Amino acid sequence: MPTPKRYESAKQRQAAYRQRCKARPDAAPVKPSMPGRRRWEMMRRQSLSLVEMVAQEMETYHDQRSEQWQSSERGEAFAETLESLADIAAALRDIPSH
Repeated sequence: MPTPKRYESAKQRQAAYRQRCKARPDAAPVKPSMPGRRRWEMMRRQSLSLVEMVAQEMETYHDQRSEQWQSSERGEAFAETLESLADIAAALRDIPSH
């Protein structure tokens, strides 16, 4: 026996889908499956977001350490890594979106 239809038309089905999407703002957007500018732009934005999140966590970690640790060899190496992350984030921001 076939499943009964929930919606009278495709228009109603799409409207219900859009309402469900609005109700879940935390849901990640679906990445387009075909290679192209939309897909690459979304991937660039996701990469930038991830790099910024890592940099923020690392900066918090660095700031919570003592001044002695920050001025130590390990602390300075850590600071260089933070600078590299900042450079990567800047490079990702500089990629033009089309």
